[in-house]
Amino acid sequence: MDYTKLFSLQGKTAVVTGGARGLGQAMAGAFASFGASVALIDMDVELARAAAGEIEREHGVRCAAFRGNVTDEADIGKVMNAVAEQFGSIDILLNNAGILKRGPAEEMSVQDWQAVMDVNLNGVFICSKEAAKHMIRQGGGSIVNIASMSGFIVNTPQLQAAYNTSKAAVVMATKSFASEWAPHGIRVNGIAPGYMKTSMTGPEFEPGGEYYPILQMIPMKRLGNPEELGGLAVFLASDASSYMTGETVVIDGGYTIW
Repeated sequence: MDYTKLFSLQGKTAVVTGGARGLGQAMAGAFASFGASVALIDMDVELARAAAGEIEREHGVRCAAFRGNVTDEADIGKVMNAVAEQFGSIDILLNNAGILKRGPAEEMSVQDWQAVMDVNLNGVFICSKEAAKHMIRQGGGSIVNIASMSGFIVNTPQLQAAYNTSKAAVVMATKSFASEWAPHGIRVNGIAPGYMKTSMTGPEFEPGGEYYPILQMIPMKRLGNPEELGGLAVFLASDASSYMTGETVVIDGGYTIW
């Protein structure tokens, strides 16, 4: 058997939410490098168009940007229909869009709590259900949810109860969707990243930064790079993981082993 073919995404369309920057853009590029056409969904559609142009130039695949609010069921339904019409199918969905609000739980407003749940959990539900409608008609697909190691542990010293709770719920939603949609040929898995280096978080971990001491709590003594999620995302999206569903893989430099 030519095992390299198992990882091929040729002829498939991947939808990536929050794909205009950071982790989403990196994983969208990974899909493209294995041959997938890519649709980026983001509230900042201009930034998403710029990211789509970079992906097209670098990988020679079709890539388009769509403005979409993952918390709006009607909006996402229209976007998924537009993607399916433009690309011909929806074979892969990467639920990457997410937000974080920190602060003591006793001081957090219900509005802030709800905002985190709306994007991180309800957004996963809405995008998954709307993509699944197309996948069911097609006879299958792969959904990859971005959870977090914070869905398994409580980070210290960060005060982020809403975020932790939302990501733990994503882990269970992944299992639940997987059980329901397996008969339709849809696999649902998750990725739980640890501390990743992005333009927003990187400075916090530099010497003198608020979270610099956390590096000593990571066995590998460094942050993860966004590109290091790409291989796992491709594995879960491709036939290489064809007998895997309902699982969430932690990729955190070893942080949660202690």
